[in-house]
Amino acid sequence: MNEAQQPPEPPAVEGVVAPGYEQVKDAFTAGFRRLGERGAAVTVYRDGHKVVDLWGGTRDAHGTEPWRRGTAQIVRSATKGVAAAVLLLLHQRGQLDLEAPVVTYWPQYKEHGKDRTLVRHLLGHRAGVPALDRPLTPAEAMDQDRAAAAVAAQAPAWEPGTDHGYHAQTYGFLTAEIVRRVTGRSLGSWAAAHIAAPLGLDLWIGLPEEERWRVGRLAPLDPLPAGGLRSRPRRDIAAAYADPASLTRRAFGSVAPGADENDPAYWAAELPASNGIATARGLARFYAALIGDVDGGRRLFTPATLAMARTQESEGPDRVLVARSRFGAGYMLHSPATPLLAPGSFGHPGRGGSLAFADPESGLALAYVTNGLRKGVTADPRAQALVRAVRSAL
Repeated sequence: MNEAQQPPEPPAVEGVVAPGYEQVKDAFTAGFRRLGERGAAVTVYRDGHKVVDLWGGTRDAHGTEPWRRGTAQIVRSATKGVAAAVLLLLHQRGQLDLEAPVVTYWPQYKEHGKDRTLVRHLLGHRAGVPALDRPLTPAEAMDQDRAAAAVAAQAPAWEPGTDHGYHAQTYGFLTAEIVRRVTGRSLGSWAAAHIAAPLGLDLWIGLPEEERWRVGRLAPLDPLPAGGLRSRPRRDIAAAYADPASLTRRAFGSVAPGADENDPAYWAAELPASNGIATARGLARFYAALIGDVDGGRRLFTPATLAMARTQESEGPDRVLVARSRFGAGYMLHSPATPLLAPGSFGHPGRGGSLAFADPESGLALAYVTNGLRKGVTADPRAQALVRAVRSAL
């Protein structure tokens, strides 16, 4: 092979790893070399202390500006884990009863027999409204009044509480309106005041203008190089995503295409299902604080709330994901479809690659963020390589 044919060198990886976690750096570096990674970061906490903090590549998946220590990224559905924490903390403070009917707080939600929906059904993806008969435009989705009215008026696809299916977009509208009805504030502003500020987190649902400089640009990655790991969905899953009439396509399409995820106006909006922005460091510290004290900050969840977060609400064939899924109170739980660290782990992936979770038994919290999007909702090979490396380190 002559010099012109030599493959490009992977970008330098910066940051630190504690002794014993070197294989995590190896796995992270291999993502650039073998899996086409362009820009990413990973952070791991153990027993409240940071043991891995790495970043590399470029801020733009097809650009040249380097990913820096403070670079943040849209994490898509990994946002749902932050939204869940807001509702659980309101419950912990006695302001919200998860066993109460949604109409206790939001009377307009009663349409089409939804008056029997409980707040915990929203968190467990059991509400029965994963899709809207008329998709919202991006502008409507970013208008909380209009988005809330749309889900309130929607007839359920199944009797609430009797089955489950991933509420890919509507989860955000549902949780946001509950928080607004209970507190008078938006979910993003409540999270900023009661979660991000006390813990010093680089984490936002609704990015302030002065933080725009941080955000890397999302872009699809090129096909995996020869020899890269490749996963093929089952035929029934592929068919569900391809069929415009399927509940799967309708759920993910509850907001019509057209939003530019690289537009600062989109970053400033509050979409608690999909547009949270965070550094890997901020997201990992958030999960570390759910399970224990962290350096310079106190834990967020009491033991009772932590138990509630990972108590199984839903398990089995998912009407939207067309695979077996497991959910606690707003969090995905460890399963073959969503492999985390161990059976007691809880967290949330983001469609395209990002992943964040905590494992109380080992005292570990991990967050991986990327600007290079791969197809798939769960089990991205880059994130899974990092999980395996952490498991080996333990």
